[in-house]
Amino acid sequence: MADDGGEKRIRVVIVDDHVLVRSGLEVVLGMFDDIELVAQAGDGDEAVRLCRELSPDVVLMDLVMPGGTSGVDATKEVVASCPNTRVVALTSFGEDRLVHETLRAGAIGYLMKDVSADELAEAVRAAHAGRSTLAPEAADALVRSVSSPPPAVALTARERQVLKLMADGLTNADIAERLVIGVATVKTHVSSIIAKLGVSTRTEASSLAIRRGLV
Repeated sequence: MADDGGEKRIRVVIVDDHVLVRSGLEVVLGMFDDIELVAQAGDGDEAVRLCRELSPDVVLMDLVMPGGTSGVDATKEVVASCPNTRVVALTSFGEDRLVHETLRAGAIGYLMKDVSADELAEAVRAAHAGRSTLAPEAADALVRSVSSPPPAVALTARERQVLKLMADGLTNADIAERLVIGVATVKTHVSSIIAKLGVSTRTEASSLAIRRGLV
């Protein structure tokens, strides 16, 4: 659908589990001729389905909703399955963890629900153009993550030995032979190291160890 000037409108989907919030956002978006509300969703699963069907330009995504698919998970799925759709988080929560998870999931913007109508419209336009808009709470969270030193990792002396050999590319069997211990013992150390470093694989553990100077 085009506005009076013939320009294509920015097609938006609203995702929020509160009907009143969706109704209010519908009124707000209706104030701007260059923005068109094409659908509303009450949970993450419905949001993903609608985005796959409609391929909207921008999704305004609530983050804390009931059901099996959170706003963060829905953001991941939308970004993965609808590459031309931009997701802007619109939430009441500004905790550092949630900000980081949402942006890692692929959201291009992070706004609080007390944003003004004009600010919301500008964020939609910015997202459509590929630009990020962050609420002060989100920007502060990113600054803290960069300026704060990484937490100390309490590895035992043996775990540090195993980690160094992992970073050198040795297999569990090689490490066992080098340290004269059983392979099962090496596996236990590797599992402990991965858990303490907060990573998922030995490759990630090795990479993180090198970056942090742990080996």
